[in-house]
Amino acid sequence: MGDPDKKKKFRTEFRKNRSPRTRQKDWAKQVGEEGAIDDLPRGERLSGKGELTKKRTVLGSDATSAGGMRIDVDADCRRGRVLSVHGLTCLVEADDGTTLQCAVRRILKTLATEDRHVVVAGDEVYFRLANDKEGMIERVEPRTGVISRTSRGRQHVIAANVEQMCIVSSAAEPYLKPHLIDRFIVGAERAQIKPIICITKIDLIAPHELQPLIGVYARCGYDVLPLSAISGFNVDALRKLLAGKRSVVVGQSGVGKSSLLNAVEPQLNLRVGVVSEETQKGKHTTTTAKLIKLQSGGYVVDTPGIRTMELWDVIPEEVCGAFRDLRPFIYHCRFPDCTHHHEAGCAVKDAVADGRLDVRRYESYLQLFAGD
Repeated sequence: MGDPDKKKKFRTEFRKNRSPRTRQKDWAKQVGEEGAIDDLPRGERLSGKGELTKKRTVLGSDATSAGGMRIDVDADCRRGRVLSVHGLTCLVEADDGTTLQCAVRRILKTLATEDRHVVVAGDEVYFRLANDKEGMIERVEPRTGVISRTSRGRQHVIAANVEQMCIVSSAAEPYLKPHLIDRFIVGAERAQIKPIICITKIDLIAPHELQPLIGVYARCGYDVLPLSAISGFNVDALRKLLAGKRSVVVGQSGVGKSSLLNAVEPQLNLRVGVVSEETQKGKHTTTTAKLIKLQSGGYVVDTPGIRTMELWDVIPEEVCGAFRDLRPFIYHCRFPDCTHHHEAGCAVKDAVADGRLDVRRYESYLQLFAGD
């Protein structure tokens, strides 16, 4: 039997950086007009290793864990949680409650992953102390409850290790966007996170105008809270839902995410902004995701405004399963691979025609299925 204490070695992919591309062998074929050779690069690196130059051997305990490789750390490293990320440094809270600025170990930043950022708010990490106020992140623990979207072809993780998502949308200023709410719900369903729909600024409209929309989501089994940070309406109910939980607050700019958190816990004193009367859009008052500990227990991640939510790693065939109100009908369709778009004998389309399924929710499904 092998030695259980023996370190495991893994051959893993790394980003190929800080060196130019290997020389192209067919450069002569790409020369068109006479004299174009003058535009070719003068200096190129010659290498016989090819793809091997992108790989390194590292010591670790699991090369396939979610959230990156679990690189081995020694007993000198301490455990902590990332509160926020600021460029090249992160604000980390240690287990004893102290906070310090940490840089990220280079081996983590050069791992060939699909993540846009290797460390995000909510990550559990191991770090090594440099002094009383600074440290170096050596390892990122596997993530659960990941909220992410697509950004320039890569995964942009908004928050990690959360168990519920507060989807904040305003009844006015800016106007309500139900299709954006649906996109957040699909992201939450895919990550197996509980969505809570918060509709703010209800003091700006007649409350009965929201009843049809609230009814649609309530029939799906979602918690829907009409809220007002000014009057305090339903703030106590939200405070109870956040107590002792790991939550993230998402929504477009100007909907009142920070104002809502200030109403839940006034001592937070988070910065708030105003909405433009011309464009009905808010400014990015919150510029980075911040993990905030609550007095009632648990924590909440306050995030910058998101105007578009392009879902990450969701194929069209998976969209329908994330719509709770569509699920009861899909098993009665004539064809097992029905897309619920143009096929005959589609139970989903029949339910829409009969008024048993909300038309707007069905349109949201079609948009997501088409990849819009």
